[in-house]
Amino acid sequence: MTTTATEDPRERPGAGHPARDRVSTPGASGSSGTSGAPAASGAALAVLPGVLASALAWTDAHRTRFALPDDVLEPHTQVNATLKPLGELAQLGSTIRRATAPGTPEHELAGDLVTYAWEQLHEGALLLELLRAEPFAAYPYEIYAAFAGYGLRHEGFEALARPLTATRAWAHTEQHANRQLGLVNSERRVGVLTHTDAGGVLSRTWLGGLSEPWMFEGPSGYALTHTVFHLTDWGRMPDRVPERIDGYLRTWLPAWADGCLESGQWDLTGELLAVAASLPGPAPGELLDAVWPVLADVQHPTGCVPETGAPVQDPAPDPYPFIDCYHSTLVTAFAAALSLRSLRGTGERGETGGAPPGRERHTP
Repeated sequence: MTTTATEDPRERPGAGHPARDRVSTPGASGSSGTSGAPAASGAALAVLPGVLASALAWTDAHRTRFALPDDVLEPHTQVNATLKPLGELAQLGSTIRRATAPGTPEHELAGDLVTYAWEQLHEGALLLELLRAEPFAAYPYEIYAAFAGYGLRHEGFEALARPLTATRAWAHTEQHANRQLGLVNSERRVGVLTHTDAGGVLSRTWLGGLSEPWMFEGPSGYALTHTVFHLTDWGRMPDRVPERIDGYLRTWLPAWADGCLESGQWDLTGELLAVAASLPGPAPGELLDAVWPVLADVQHPTGCVPETGAPVQDPAPDPYPFIDCYHSTLVTAFAAALSLRSLRGTGERGETGGAPPGRERHTP
């Protein structure tokens, strides 16, 4: 198995048409950004239900594209094209289910997609085989943690993972700080002692250092968003965001989102919206109202959203290659669910769900 996985990559009001008070999108009419016209109050709530439903419908219609190949355990199989998309389906699907109201179509469909992903992994047995083959790799554990946090567990996997995660090698795996924070969150979800102090790791991230905001670009943007996702357990624990970081993000997210819209970075735009909806306290309504209508216009009538570039006007059912839109479509659904929860004040926040909380290791 090639272990190269990384974390870097309809009917609704106004579908396919610029809204009266909304800025145009790149490629649609030549202009971009959020500064052209004031956002109407409630503009996000006007489009979010349709965006969420449409993105989930597209994902459901393409669920077989997430299916694992028969040779997934072979050394030549690429993790980024097989297990990574399936893990993202599980992670974002479980978050959407927790953020939506029971009994709603979105809630039920998100849960169904998580069940599908678990079945693809033979209810955890395939991850156990991966862990046996690559005991030094973190990605089988991180994928498993997405399910464990949802309440889906495999006794054999945890029996093998327990001594492996207690090794010196595990504690000293060399990773970027935001990736290490992801491993800490995975340990929390499984319910074991974390291998290091999350606060110390956070201080070494681009975001934790309150980096100069004008140094924001693509890689640092994804590092920032994933720092927040791991810190808050994908938006479930907003109160884990320190006050200084909350203030920093509320100040600079509008400028960063505007830059992403201007350059057609739709996937990163969606992740920034998810970050905005994961902050403690009141939702940043002005930002959500300014950006969501723009992203809604980028969404294709089938529900998919391209990662980057000018949105196509092709009415075909698959206007983009799957690999170029599956992640951004999942992210759009994820961000929409969190934004609706944040704006409405509904959904699960601050509960541990299906996993006991992991014990925190603190440095003196």
